[in-house]
Amino acid sequence: MANNDFSWMNNPALKNIDTAKLQMLMTLASQGKGKSQKELLPFLMAAASQTKSSGNAFTNEEANLIVEVLKQGKSPEETTKIDQMLSLVQKMKQMH
Repeated sequence: MANNDFSWMNNPALKNIDTAKLQMLMTLASQGKGKSQKELLPFLMAAASQTKSSGNAFTNEEANLIVEVLKQGKSPEETTKIDQMLSLVQKMKQMH
């Protein structure tokens, strides 16, 4: 994965988020790259459970900020896909 894939992590809006959390997010992104949408949802649910149990869970504010930074410069189609994936994750969280 090229370094510029994570250029979003240098966004000043993320300066107050713990570096360890951002590093963990970068690792998860690397592990999730190339997974199909069908594979991605269980992966994200397992990752969310793991981060919660490790005490490194993102606050709602942190998660929303990261998503907004990730959406910057994306096409409307890409932002719609991001929103759909987040909606699915939220629905899955409510079921557990």
